[in-house]
Amino acid sequence: MGAKVTRIGIVAPGRVLDEGIADRVTAIAGDAVELFFHPQCFLHDGHFAGSDAARADAFAQFANDPSLDAIWFARGGYGACRLLDMAFERLGAAARRKTYMGYSDTGFLLARLARDGIGRVAHGPMPADILREGGEAAVRRAIGFLSGADGEAGVEPGTLAPGKYAAYNISVLASLIGTVHAPDLSGATLLIEDVGEYHYRLDRLMFTLTSSETVRAAAGIRLGRCGPIPVNDVDFGQDEEEIARHWCARSGIAYLGRADIGHDVANKIVVFGARGVGA
Repeated sequence: MGAKVTRIGIVAPGRVLDEGIADRVTAIAGDAVELFFHPQCFLHDGHFAGSDAARADAFAQFANDPSLDAIWFARGGYGACRLLDMAFERLGAAARRKTYMGYSDTGFLLARLARDGIGRVAHGPMPADILREGGEAAVRRAIGFLSGADGEAGVEPGTLAPGKYAAYNISVLASLIGTVHAPDLSGATLLIEDVGEYHYRLDRLMFTLTSSETVRAAAGIRLGRCGPIPVNDVDFGQDEEEIARHWCARSGIAYLGRADIGHDVANKIVVFGARGVGA
């Protein structure tokens, strides 16, 4: 009997995926991994990879497929929040046995999965990262994690210690705050990152996060990368870390330093939930 082949289903909860990306990522996967790109990934409906119903159906179908070991979100780009009240009620036992991974806009789905205790949830690279310079490394890191071939080699080092962890794009988490879909961050080390926001916008977003009881319940915040940051016509006077330190201090949240996550090929993997607590 040969070695077990890991079967990974790929869906696009937001924007469409170029079919050329599927070919390139499949070529990297190797014989020990089978990738299944749902046809929905390549649909076009305005901004989105198919209608809300089509995207929700694809997610629920693959999540409930007992032959698949993991669900890998294809790419970011707005759209995942539109599925939060459409798919989750349909998820059954098979969905709870899977690993789910993505980042950026797919953080909306990661939040709901983690809150509902569905599967193993991870913030990490996606197939579309192949388009970045050096993106093959990010894709290999993701496949190595999802297949178990690389163990924890691709996991963000600071999250290997006992504790509870969660990771989000700053803008996505700020959009979740105050909604019925807000995550439970009680006692968690919260890793955050963003991309393409002016310093003043990051400042505004950090005000929102650190003013919320949701984030104030966390054990502390670690800041990932936020670049590239546009140049404003009036210099803000603080960089992203100074902004994070400022709002953490004002709100009484522990600032715990930098994190090795971000919208780039070096983006490491963060597994949500408790690790080694009480062991």
